[in-house]
Amino acid sequence: MMGKEEEIARIARRLDKMVTKKSAEGAMDLLRELKAMPVTLHLLQSTRVGMSVNALRKQSSDEEVIALAKSLIKSWKKLLDASDAKARERRRGGPPPTSSEGSEAKDASRKRPELPRMLSAPRMTTFPPVPVTCDAVRNKCREMLTAALQTDNDHVAISADCERLSAQIEEYILCAGL
Repeated sequence: MMGKEEEIARIARRLDKMVTKKSAEGAMDLLRELKAMPVTLHLLQSTRVGMSVNALRKQSSDEEVIALAKSLIKSWKKLLDASDAKARERRRGGPPPTSSEGSEAKDASRKRPELPRMLSAPRMTTFPPVPVTCDAVRNKCREMLTAALQTDNDHVAISADCERLSAQIEEYILCAGL
């Protein structure tokens, strides 16, 4: 019995062959197999099956194939969005304060006098590493976007992570055709 990752990778390879041969014969069966499988974000990223499904969707003229491919991509995109939301929550420092903690914080802030805020040198914020792709074209696009974002020093003034921003821009451009 094959593991999930091998099975999904096998389906992705078969979908890629269909795209190459411009034949969608048997695509519905493969897409239904994918729909029935519990797919994690890790499996999506390691097998790149989303790219294969999207390529098939773009090439196919069969409305059923297109609809099922779109449905799969949307459900997988929700996994990615949920993962991004969790990452943002971790960066913020955990869940929002409970009602009792929030009221204590408000009371404490009322007791302290308001101090004038001084403008200090901007601090550079550290971000988690940018997700790496195995696609040379995508990496080159990210590299060019990063270079374009760094042409002036505005990114330093606002503590922007140009590599992360370029990865997000590239990802959006790649997925915008959905």
